Amino acid sequence: MRTRAAVLCGAAVALAGSLTAVPAEASAPHSAETFRAAKPSWKKCGTTDYPRLQCASLKVPLDHANPHGRQITLALSRVPHTAATFQGPLLVNPGGPGGDGLTLAGFVAHSLPKEVAAQYDIIGFDPRGVGASKPALDCKPGHFGPVRPDSVPATPEVERANLARAKSFAAACNRKYGHLLPYINTVSAAHDIESIRQALGASKVNYFGYSYGTYLGAVYAKLYPQRVRRLVLDSIADPTDVWYTANLNQDHAFNDRHRAFMAWVAKYDARYGLGTDPEKIEATWYAMRAALAKDPAGGKVGAAELEDTFVPGSYYNGYWPYLAEAFAAYVNHKNTGPLVEVYKHFGAVDAADDNSYSIYTSVQCRDAFWPRDWHQWRKDNWAAYEKAPFMTWNNAWYNAPCAFWPTDSAQPVGIANAELPPALLFQATNDAATPYEGGVTVHDLLARSSLVVEQGGGNHGITLSGNACLDKYLATYLSDGTVPRGVGTRDAVCDALPDPKPLTSKAASMSARGSTLHRLLGFRG
Repeated sequence: MRTRAAVLCGAAVALAGSLTAVPAEASAPHSAETFRAAKPSWKKCGTTDYPRLQCASLKVPLDHANPHGRQITLALSRVPHTAATFQGPLLVNPGGPGGDGLTLAGFVAHSLPKEVAAQYDIIGFDPRGVGASKPALDCKPGHFGPVRPDSVPATPEVERANLARAKSFAAACNRKYGHLLPYINTVSAAHDIESIRQALGASKVNYFGYSYGTYLGAVYAKLYPQRVRRLVLDSIADPTDVWYTANLNQDHAFNDRHRAFMAWVAKYDARYGLGTDPEKIEATWYAMRAALAKDPAGGKVGAAELEDTFVPGSYYNGYWPYLAEAFAAYVNHKNTGPLVEVYKHFGAVDAADDNSYSIYTSVQCRDAFWPRDWHQWRKDNWAAYEKAPFMTWNNAWYNAPCAFWPTDSAQPVGIANAELPPALLFQATNDAATPYEGGVTVHDLLARSSLVVEQGGGNHGITLSGNACLDKYLATYLSDGTVPRGVGTRDAVCDALPDPKPLTSKAASMSARGSTLHRLLGFRG
């Protein structure tokens, strides 16, 4: 999910009723029957952090319905098992769509208990079009360079400027990659996973996905249920509202999370000097936004860039102290330096982000229906903005290329599945990127699944990030397949970790990097 990350009522509501069956073209014979993937040749590619990481590449069909046609290359990574007990490959995916997964294999192998990780070949992969996979898409380098038009289209001129950007991005993708775009989608990526399984020589795979990676994993499980051994889904995308309605629902959740940040700032008035009333602090934040729309900080941080900078705080509250320092410095001392610094760390886009966004739009615009009438977008987003102003229009423009996308929209895959072994699901109650209801929905759709809830948690991507209660359920499941069984919707509940404390020194805000997991998951993915 816009799990820039990962964001998404109108006409798309009709999709919900259509998500009950796999479309014929998705369930037709594909790589499992007609394409034989070659065995990967692994070579050392380890980093200082993950020295045991190995890399390889794999050829797969661009069009799995035409297995002897053009091929593309997937980049793979592996941390091999070391235990005598071998439980097969564990494929990991960070979401997005557009997240690169090579380093995630190293992180998961390092973060799981050693005795658990040792029993798996932990496999990362860059999905088609992403990162080190070839070809890698980059439709319009610098598309998010500062300073962009104000995201809120308060005047016709501002709306036209933003529309021009969205149209030009869609047109650039068509010019450069029009021959590829019909095949950049979730179903094709799911067939790629099946090709990876074949290449690894495994009769079944284990899968661990975050965010959009939960949808990808659920689609793979629907298409190849007999090939799934264990399935872990963390921070779950709702498959019944992909993707237009999902973004509108996400706007409200992000607004709530931004207000939680305001309440946290109010709690530490002695440090930040912004007051003790969260509503007044929120008004101050919007006043800062209005000022930056007229006079961008450092010539880089305008209104849209400010939103880009603060959105990550809704994914991970570990960023709150850094954002609060910059907020306070600007308001109390007219000091723009800290704001520019946190923008560079959290909001600025580099070449890898350009690639990620190109895949994000390519997958989401192709996956499902998007209104092609801009009047519908305008109506729906202004309605959402009235209740959730924080990122509604920023999010709308992030997805707006889909209104002008050159490919047709496919029919989403219904993931309802009674053929799987027990799956293990993790969901925080206050997750903004993938709201709680998505976890409940998938729990209902996957027979025999178990849902572990982080009560009061608002972070996105909650396992392997410090919550021992959650991680115990994950380790147990990967060890022997055991899932918790409770009464009602929730099979197990873990308390959320405490919110962070203010930084011990203001200088610390200049080196804000966040947690390893949340850097890997990215934002709006």
